[in-house]
Amino acid sequence: MTTEQTIVFAVLFLVLVLFIMGRWRYDVVALLALLAVAVTGLIPIGQVFVGFGHPAVVTVAAVLVVSRGLQNSGVVDMIARWMVLVGDRPFLQVITLTGLVGVMSAFMNNVGALALLMPVAVQMARKNSRSPSFLLMPLAFGSLLGGMMTLIGTPPNIIISTFRRETGPAPFGMFDFAPVGTGALLAGVFFISIIGWRLIPKRKGQTSREELFKVGEYMTEVRVPEDSKMVGKYLRDLEVGTESDVTVMGLVRGEKRFLVPSSYETLRAEDILIVEADPEALKTLVDDAGVELVGSKELDEEILGSDEVSVIESVIMPDSPIAGRTAWNLNLRWRYGVNLLAVARQGERIRARLSRIRFNPGDVLLLQGRTDTLQEAMSMLGCLPLAERGLRIGQPRRIFFSTGLFGCAIAVTAMDFLPVQIAFVAAAVAMVLVGLLSLSEVYESIDWPVIVLLGAMIPVGQALETTGGASLIAENLLKVSGQLSPTVTLVAVLLGTMALSNVLNNATTAILMAPIAISIAQGLGASADPFLMSVAVGASCAFLTPIGHQSNTLVMGPGGYRFSDYWRMGLPLSIVVTLAAIPIILRIWPLGLSNP
Repeated sequence: MTTEQTIVFAVLFLVLVLFIMGRWRYDVVALLALLAVAVTGLIPIGQVFVGFGHPAVVTVAAVLVVSRGLQNSGVVDMIARWMVLVGDRPFLQVITLTGLVGVMSAFMNNVGALALLMPVAVQMARKNSRSPSFLLMPLAFGSLLGGMMTLIGTPPNIIISTFRRETGPAPFGMFDFAPVGTGALLAGVFFISIIGWRLIPKRKGQTSREELFKVGEYMTEVRVPEDSKMVGKYLRDLEVGTESDVTVMGLVRGEKRFLVPSSYETLRAEDILIVEADPEALKTLVDDAGVELVGSKELDEEILGSDEVSVIESVIMPDSPIAGRTAWNLNLRWRYGVNLLAVARQGERIRARLSRIRFNPGDVLLLQGRTDTLQEAMSMLGCLPLAERGLRIGQPRRIFFSTGLFGCAIAVTAMDFLPVQIAFVAAAVAMVLVGLLSLSEVYESIDWPVIVLLGAMIPVGQALETTGGASLIAENLLKVSGQLSPTVTLVAVLLGTMALSNVLNNATTAILMAPIAISIAQGLGASADPFLMSVAVGASCAFLTPIGHQSNTLVMGPGGYRFSDYWRMGLPLSIVVTLAAIPIILRIWPLGLSNP
C-alpha cells in the first residue's frame, strides 16, 4: 500500500466514524474530508472545488427547484386529495399510499414527496382511530423505492450516471434505471402491502392530537396585582426573569383579549394572563413574579385557536436549523412569533421543562401563533405541518405551465437533445419567469447541506480512484471471493452498498462505491454497467435504520418508532429488493464477460 493510499483510507475511515457518531452534520464532515485530501496533496489545489460545478451537483439542485415548482402549482396536492376515496381498509391504505409516493418520488425529490403525503397519512390513520405508525414507515420506504426508477429520482442515480462516462459509454439516460427501479418498486410495494406493514411493532401511539397533547389540563389564569413586581415590565421579563417554565398564551385587559401577545407588551396592574404550566411551574411563577391565581375560570377553545390564532402540530425536519437547540436559546416568541405548547418524541409527550428540551429531528411540536404568519414561521424553523396542512387549490394555468415545463425537461433529456443538468436548469429558470416560483423560493427549495456534501465528496471519491485505492479494494475483494461466480460478486456489491447506505448519506455511498464497482468489473473482465446499477439500487435501500435516509428520520417521531423498529420490515424488504433487482440487472445489463 502506498503512502497516498494510506492517507486516503485514513481520511475515509475518519469520515465514516464521524458520520456514524453524528456529532457534526454531514456537510461539515465532507468539507473536512475535502480539506484533508487537499492539504495532503491527493488532489491538485486547482481542482479542490471543482466538485461544486460537477453535473451531478447542478442536476440535484435543479431537480429540487423544479420539484418546488410542481408543489406550488397545486398539481401534487390535487393528487393527494384523491386519497380520501381509498376507504378505511389498512391494506388499501398502505398499498395506495406506498405506490403513490413511489411514483411521485420517481419524478421529484423523495423527501418532498413524503412531506406532501405524510399529513394525508396521519389524517387517514386518525380518522380511523389508528396509530399512524402502520402507514408512515411504509410511506418512507415507498419514497426510497420510487427514487430508483428515473435518473432524477434520487441523487445516487445522477452520480452513478456520471461515473458511467469514465467506463467509455455515454452517461445513463433518464429512463435507463426504469426496468430495475420499476421491478424493485413493484416487488417492494407488494411485499409492504401484503406482509411488511404487519411486521411493524404495534406502537401504542396516540391516535389524535388531543390524546397526545392534553394542553387544556395545564392551562389556567393568573392576575397581576398592583403590588406585583412585574407591573411596568415586559411580558418577556416574566417568562425569562422567573425560574418557572410557563408559556403565556394570552392576555386579558379589561374587555380586550390579546392572543399570542408580543414579548414586549408592558404588563399593567389587573392584567389577566392565560398561561400553560404544570402545577410545580405555576407555584414557582406565583412565588417569583408575585401574581395571583384567578381560580377555576373556564377557558374556551378560542385560546387554542381562532380565526386569528391557530395551533398546529408539526415535525422537525432532518436539516432543521433548530435541531440540537432549545426553545430557551431560540427565543421562539420574540424571533418567530410562536408559542411552544408541547413536545413529543417517539409517540410520547415529553414532560420535562419545555424551555430546556433540546430538539431532535423527528420531534413533534405543538405550536401556537398568528394564523397569517404561522406557516412562514414553521418554514423558517424547518418544520413540516402534520394533518392540519391546507392543500393548495390548483389553478389550471399554473398546473399547465408546471407540468408542461417539467415534461419538456424530461423529454429533451430522454431524447438526448440536452444533458439533464442543462434541461432542468432551463426548466427551473422558466418556472421563475412564468411566476411559479419566487427567487426566495428557489433558494429555499435547494437542500444546501446535500449540495455541499456532494461538492465536497466528489473530489474525495476521485482521490480514492486516482490513488489506486479503489483498485486495491477491488483486488482484495476479488481475492476473498475466490472461485465465486461473477453473479455472486455482483450480489455482494449490492449488499455491501446497502449496508453502507444505512449509516452514510446515500449520495456519499454512491460516490465511494462507484469507483470500487468499476474496478471490480475491470478485474473480472466484465461490463461495468451491471455493477454500477447494483450500486444505484443498493444506495437507495437504506431500510434498516432511521439515520440512513432523511425520509426514515422524518417519520420516526410522528410514528413513535424506536431505532430497532426499522430492521423488522427493512431487512426482509432489502432481501425482496435484491431478489427482484439482480435478475433484471443481469437481463437488461449483462455481464459481458471477457478474459481479463
